[in-house]
Amino acid sequence: MAKQRTHHTTRQDMRALLEMARALGTTCDLDSLLQQVVRYSMELLCAERATIFLYDAEKQELFSRIAEGAGEIRISIDTGLAGAAARRLEIINTPDAYQDDRFNPDVDKKTGFRTRNILSCPLTDYEGKLVGVLQILNKKDGPFTDDDIALAEAFSAQAGVALQRAGLIEEHLEKIQLDNALAIAREIQEGLLPSEAPRLAGFDIACWNRPCDATGGDYCDFLELDGDRLVVTLGDVTGHGVGPALVSCATRAMIRALSSVVDDIEDTMGRVNRLLSEDLPHNRFVTVFLGLLDGAAGTLTYSSAGQGPLLWFHRLSQKTDVIGADGIPMGILPDCSPFVAQTRPLETGDVFALLTDGFYEWARTDGELFGVERVIQVLKDQQDRSAAEILGAIRSAVEAFADTKQADDLTAIIIKRT
Repeated sequence: MAKQRTHHTTRQDMRALLEMARALGTTCDLDSLLQQVVRYSMELLCAERATIFLYDAEKQELFSRIAEGAGEIRISIDTGLAGAAARRLEIINTPDAYQDDRFNPDVDKKTGFRTRNILSCPLTDYEGKLVGVLQILNKKDGPFTDDDIALAEAFSAQAGVALQRAGLIEEHLEKIQLDNALAIAREIQEGLLPSEAPRLAGFDIACWNRPCDATGGDYCDFLELDGDRLVVTLGDVTGHGVGPALVSCATRAMIRALSSVVDDIEDTMGRVNRLLSEDLPHNRFVTVFLGLLDGAAGTLTYSSAGQGPLLWFHRLSQKTDVIGADGIPMGILPDCSPFVAQTRPLETGDVFALLTDGFYEWARTDGELFGVERVIQVLKDQQDRSAAEILGAIRSAVEAFADTKQADDLTAIIIKRT
């Protein structure tokens, strides 16, 4: 009779395992799957509680997203019964938890629960790599037996593979959501960039932007004022990606708003700097060029907060001035020395080039940078071309020079006196 009863119990267990495996195989949501693994493990082994620890390989930690009867727990893989099962990749049966030095009673103290015995089961993926640890607590009719361990091994194998699959699906869905969010952010940022170069009597202007990632920290902008005047601005936020993109959009908005009511470059630069200093973290800053083109006078009045070098090609002398920045980047000090504006008359044929450092600092695999001199040579060689053609030649030159992937945002404005 005993053999028949044991055989009957085994068939029931196998049927339960198959049903659980089928259920786990149809669940793709990770949190739902974790809840099912906890519930099924408690039912299968007649236990009071269960906890799943997922494995964080980077931090070498186990952390719980689902803990029946407790909050989130995070432990080092080098400690505790769960850590031992993870390191050894084998089930650890602990008949008396409080007699094992590896058991941590702190959770019991917090929850009022009394742990009697524990089955710690490593969960592995298709390749046998650790996914997590399932701990089953307090078998209701005594300590866990060898039969329980066999059942736990079979169930853990199914659960580990199911968790791997659900984790991969979750990562894929998160990537899709992130890609969609980045696409929207990119669309918004592109909408804030000039769709075409502005027109101003006496000048030929071209602009171009290409971020390194989906979004970037560079920007350029133009604002038409009365009296044939044009506000020109170019900015470069440290880093690239979503964070710098948000800062660049905010910087553009502040400069545009202030420039629309006050055409005082020095005052605008000081106000924007103070606002950015209040908001930016210590490791963020913005280099900004702000200029005012006067079509009637043929002059450019500008100030540069860390944005440089600025290149001014003189048609008459065939020489190029390499102009440094007037002040420190914005967002570092709220009350730095005043930003000083200067006015330069541009003669017919002169070219003023504003490029972010992504051009100058694009490096080949041998470490050589594109540099300033190559840009100066393009300005000289293409001096008879339009602003758009000069800009296109600079782009072609840097792309022909580089044998590496673009590593920084690229933004350029070319201003030519006609």
